[in-house]
Amino acid sequence: MARTLRDFLGGYQRGIEVCVAGTLPEELFGVRDAFRRFFHDSLDRPVPVAVVPHEVEMPLRGLAGSDEEAIERARVEARRLEERLPGTYHFYVATEFCTQAVPIAGRTRWFVRGWSAVVGPGGEAWGASGAVQLPAGLSGDESPPSTGLHAPGTRRAGGTIAALTGGLETRRSATALATLHAISTLFYGVLESHPGLPR
Repeated sequence: MARTLRDFLGGYQRGIEVCVAGTLPEELFGVRDAFRRFFHDSLDRPVPVAVVPHEVEMPLRGLAGSDEEAIERARVEARRLEERLPGTYHFYVATEFCTQAVPIAGRTRWFVRGWSAVVGPGGEAWGASGAVQLPAGLSGDESPPSTGLHAPGTRRAGGTIAALTGGLETRRSATALATLHAISTLFYGVLESHPGLPR
């Protein structure tokens, strides 16, 4: 596989192979959606995208308690994939969801969002999905919902974001947006995009 961004750019039209930490279908499809959108739509270049799940060993845990924790978890997992499978894939991606406390008008409000870490020939970059506020009845003022009240949603039902938005946004769409933002940062100033193309 390409070791530098220049090598990658010389041959990526033949296809892109992406290794993803985990086996959740919604996250795998979200990562695929992001790469297809970036290369197919933004650059107007049809490129085959293969997304390969890689099972990772991790203890059962809830949402990360902050943006920083989610970014670090995703970064560590993406780097571990790269270390385990060096040169096998073009990109290594991991996604983590978190709650984040934001003080607003003297009260702590809690938000949920997803973060993706993308490691590839150009280095590494991170991107976030949109944030959804946890309703006041689901979160206390001072402690995160993971240690206090139960955050809604299950992985099988699409996660917390799907539960909060009535399915209008899902783990897949949140993962796609976070990953797209990370890819855009990784390639900023390297590949010319065509903003404004119809989607």
